[in-house]
Amino acid sequence: MESINDLQNQIIDEFSGFSDWMDRYSYIIDLGNSMDPLPEEQRTQDNLIDGCQSRLWLSADYRSGLVFFTADSDALIVKGIVSLLIRVLSGHTPQEILDADLFFIDAIGLREHLSPTRSNGLLSMVKQMRMYALAFKAKEVTK
Repeated sequence: MESINDLQNQIIDEFSGFSDWMDRYSYIIDLGNSMDPLPEEQRTQDNLIDGCQSRLWLSADYRSGLVFFTADSDALIVKGIVSLLIRVLSGHTPQEILDADLFFIDAIGLREHLSPTRSNGLLSMVKQMRMYALAFKAKEVTK
């Protein structure tokens, strides 16, 4: 299993191959298009992320001490952004997720190239993923 930082460094390497932001946006959209759609039963109000300009559903499962995320959005750029977060955080322990410094977001220039509403949405995605990790960690402690 690759560490969160190894996965972030892979993403930084991938993005370093693009010279302009239109190419980076296209790549992010392609990543979103390659995600499996979220099953209809997970497209619930409870899984909807507040703070996103478009609709984004995020779900988390806890198996064998690891957190696995799935998501879907009606906006391709949002779907691509969440796919990057899932790639980095999914399959790790709650503590690893809580301790993660998501440096790839700034390293690839994502935050500075998003509109303020999309940037807020990105923060909401990260916050929700950490909230899931915190909830799963709390369940570990009570077992």
